Amino acid sequence: MQDTISFIKNIGEGNFRSIAQAITLVENNLDGSSELLLQLHSNPTTKVVGVTGPPGAGKSTLINALLSSLVKQNKKIAVLSIDPSSPFNYGALLGDRIRMSEFYLNPNVYIRSLASRGSLGGLNATIIEILDVLKSSVFDYILIETVGVGQSEVEIAGIADTTIVVMVPEAGDEVQTMKAGVMEIADIFVVNKSDRANADEFVKNLKYLAHSKANEWEVPVVKCIATEYIGIDELLEKIESHHNYASSNTTKKAAMLTEKAYQLIQHKRMIDIQKDELTNQIQSLINQNQFHLYQFVKSFQ
Repeated sequence: MQDTISFIKNIGEGNFRSIAQAITLVENNLDGSSELLLQLHSNPTTKVVGVTGPPGAGKSTLINALLSSLVKQNKKIAVLSIDPSSPFNYGALLGDRIRMSEFYLNPNVYIRSLASRGSLGGLNATIIEILDVLKSSVFDYILIETVGVGQSEVEIAGIADTTIVVMVPEAGDEVQTMKAGVMEIADIFVVNKSDRANADEFVKNLKYLAHSKANEWEVPVVKCIATEYIGIDELLEKIESHHNYASSNTTKKAAMLTEKAYQLIQHKRMIDIQKDELTNQIQSLINQNQFHLYQFVKSFQ
């Protein structure tokens, strides 16, 4: 028990080696992971910011610009980059982002790439547990970059305090088709590469959409040129404002915790069910001409 207490103390003090070990522990559901999670205590001031949007929108570049600004403010930041899984070893295919290389040795920045491992929402299956490890440490911000797989990526809204949807002016024709998916989860819209043609018209259309879905929080649209760090200070102000709003919104907090609890319970109940075993059973029944979908599913209830 003393080892566990020391381990948790090291995590709480921001020891990167212990943080990395804890993430590996919970990501792979190794012995001791459950005990560790039961004893963690989240830092209520840590801001969890999800950054999503279509491929090519400049999510990595935007996060790099945010890091640059936050480091100058002496903030401590963790970055989780969710990458498509390698089909061979289920590791993170892209690895740590090249654009963030200048921060690898910065003592205030912890960067970790995670494989999505086929998760439909574009996140990692144990993202909730990994986040709780990071939230029990010293970080002021946790930035999550998702794979950018499209409308199925809405699960980011269930774990991030603030969800940023990054788009580019060329996406103007896609706005209406995306409206029922990723567009609905935005707490903040960012129009990156806003020096391009038709940017102002696109921003105007996004503001109209944002206003039409607004409740107590009016969703802002921030123009950025991430490569030149333009608009980053305004974006950080909007993140701070939204965090203050969300912190006082107990209804949203309850909804987020419900979603987290639901996912964890679902994962726990499915932990003994393996797809390859299901395939073998189904193939055998098909060969015997005895497969019935609902009878098969009922056998697991």
